[in-house]
Amino acid sequence: MSLIAGELRAAPDCRIAIVASRWNPRIVDKLISGAEQALSSNGVAADAIDLVRVPGAWEIPVAAARLAATGRHAALLCLGCVVRGDTRHYEHVADGCAQGLMRVALDYRLPVLNGVLAVERHEDAAARAGGAHGNKGEDVALAALEMIDLWRKL
Repeated sequence: MSLIAGELRAAPDCRIAIVASRWNPRIVDKLISGAEQALSSNGVAADAIDLVRVPGAWEIPVAAARLAATGRHAALLCLGCVVRGDTRHYEHVADGCAQGLMRVALDYRLPVLNGVLAVERHEDAAARAGGAHGNKGEDVALAALEMIDLWRKL
C-alpha cells in the first residue's frame, strides 16, 4: 500500500490568503499574528500572504469564495471568533460560517482552513489565541502548509 501525505513545508511559488474578521479584534488579531508567525517560520515570505479583513465571521465564507474563484491562492486560512451570547444568533453565525467554509473548500477543491473559534466565553477564546490552549491561528497555518503539499502530490 502506498501512503500519500502532506509534509510541513512551504511551496516556493504559492500564495496564501488569510481571511479574518474585525469582530473581536483582541482575539482575532492574535490569531492572525500566530498564523503569520507560523507561515514565516516555515519559509513563507510575507509578500506571498494576502490578508483580507471582513466585518465578522458571517462574511468570511463569501470572501473566501471570491478569493477561491480567482485561483491565485494555494490555501485560505479563515480566522474569526464567535462568542455565545444570550440569543441563538451564536448558533446561526458559527454554524453558517463553518458550513460555508466547507462548501467553498468542496466547490473549489481548495484547502480552506477553519480557524474561526466558536466558544462559550471570552476566556475560552483567549485560551485558544495564544493562551493555555496554544494559538489556533498557528495551528491552521501549519495545517495549510501540509494541505498545500498534499495537493501537489495528489
